[in-house]
Amino acid sequence: MDPRTFPTKGNLIIAKNSLSLAKQGYELMDKKRNILIRELMQLIEQAKDIQGQIDSTFTYAYKCLQKANIEHGISTVSQIAYTVPIDDSIKIKSRSIMGTEIPLATYTPREGGPSNSFGATKESLEIARQAFQTVKELTIKLSMVENSAYRLATNIKKTQKRANALKNITIPSYTNLVYTITNALEEKEREEFTRLKVIKARK
Repeated sequence: MDPRTFPTKGNLIIAKNSLSLAKQGYELMDKKRNILIRELMQLIEQAKDIQGQIDSTFTYAYKCLQKANIEHGISTVSQIAYTVPIDDSIKIKSRSIMGTEIPLATYTPREGGPSNSFGATKESLEIARQAFQTVKELTIKLSMVENSAYRLATNIKKTQKRANALKNITIPSYTNLVYTITNALEEKEREEFTRLKVIKARK
């Protein structure tokens, strides 16, 4: 038998304190869950908006690329594409929302003009380049938002499990323990009172 369940005043105080902490813990978990859900809903709306922009921009960019291929030839466009330098300006940081680390991607477009000569190419190639540049920026933003949403959803699930454990297991357990110890102590007090009355009557 667990010594903490013995009907003593000390155990009753401990049980009441534990019950109070469990209730506070549940309230905090519930608040945390609500805040995370609100953040997640905002991210989902952002993701929908960015995805719509990407879809329309991708469609426009490929039309521009088709026009550039027609005007310059696919092989020429491919050769020019190989001259575009690798972009390593994306930096990943993080911020915390109620203990959940979510990524913050910062992107600084490369300074300078295009890698090809304007005199050797037509305007369609530059328009296509700018369109795909916009697609890249939107894709970076979308990846950050979707990753953040995934992490928040995972943390919401964990928080929900903890809140449910407190609500359905811990709090009822301590409530029952407080009730049991309180009843046992009251019964002891009644027995003691009766015993004292009997002793007093005999005297």
